[in-house]
Amino acid sequence: MDQANYDLAVKLRHELHEHPELANQEVWTKAHLIEFLRQHTGLEIIDRGRWFYALYRAGADRKNIAFRADIDAIPQPEYLDLPYASKIPGVSHKCGHEGHAASLAGFALEIDQQGADHNVFFLFQHAEETGDGAAEASVFIKENKIDEIFGYHNMNDVAFKAIGVRDGIIFSPSSGLVIHMEGAPSHASMPETGRNPAFAIAQLVNSLADLTGPDRYRGRVLCSVIQIAVGERAFGSNASKGDLLLTVRATYEDDLNSLLRKIEDRARQLADRDGLDLTFEYVDAFPETRNHSESNDKVRRAAENLSFDLVELKDPIRSSEDFGYYTKLTPGAFFLIGNGEDYPAVHTKEYDFRDELIAVASDMFRELLQLQ
Repeated sequence: MDQANYDLAVKLRHELHEHPELANQEVWTKAHLIEFLRQHTGLEIIDRGRWFYALYRAGADRKNIAFRADIDAIPQPEYLDLPYASKIPGVSHKCGHEGHAASLAGFALEIDQQGADHNVFFLFQHAEETGDGAAEASVFIKENKIDEIFGYHNMNDVAFKAIGVRDGIIFSPSSGLVIHMEGAPSHASMPETGRNPAFAIAQLVNSLADLTGPDRYRGRVLCSVIQIAVGERAFGSNASKGDLLLTVRATYEDDLNSLLRKIEDRARQLADRDGLDLTFEYVDAFPETRNHSESNDKVRRAAENLSFDLVELKDPIRSSEDFGYYTKLTPGAFFLIGNGEDYPAVHTKEYDFRDELIAVASDMFRELLQLQ
């Protein structure tokens, strides 16, 4: 990567880090990225509201190759004493999305200056953390007849600057589930005259170990209890409303859907038994992110051509990534760039994106483009 472009991209990364914005609130972030690209490139900018893309045109008869970066932050305070620390209380870039965005912007500088043999789309996507960003932006694939798409995530437990790859599923599907049960209130001295959902919710939680038994599924499944809320701080009233919040994930989408059906069925049994009204709400749903073999092989060749170490992942990453919405519609691959095997994990107090990965990502993207 050209040193001047690298320096600009690092400066951009630090500016984005100072102004983190949560999913679907990335107003300043999007505007600043557009301003950066307009100031430093001649690329076309297509503004789609909460997301946008830049475009380098090589010709109507050329391939349409896309590269994607996410741009949202997370609801976590800034714990590190950084010269570019977050200025927004309770919000920070503890997942490195500002680094992903700066990487893609730096790559855009390179293509604008050096040219390319294909049409290159630089997709800056909102709301990855909640899973609905790619769900919304995936219309980009068919609208632009994208032939192939690539993206990356920075990752601990992978050697510094190494490229992590996996055939098939690389990130697991998941969904948040809110289970609401509502009965009838009564005086706390006469609980038998009311309908309290606490017992059904407690039994449902106890059922989760059986429902997630490994013999029921072809891959790994997980169910995490996020919150249990029953009643209010009113000692004279028997509780009548309750919520159970779960995050459910699996290696395979069919296993995820099977587990969700089992949880719903068990909740209905318990609600019917206790005379409770029952509703389900699904939030933060993510598909499996599945790599296409030919695209993934290009990632391998790009890493080898650039002399980056290659790490073959044995298992899918347990967390989720909404990039899978794109690879359901067109060939593509998602890869990892290592922060270092002992580097703090994303979403932790000690984490900060490593600037050096910007050049690694830009060089990988350039090499992937040349392999078309």
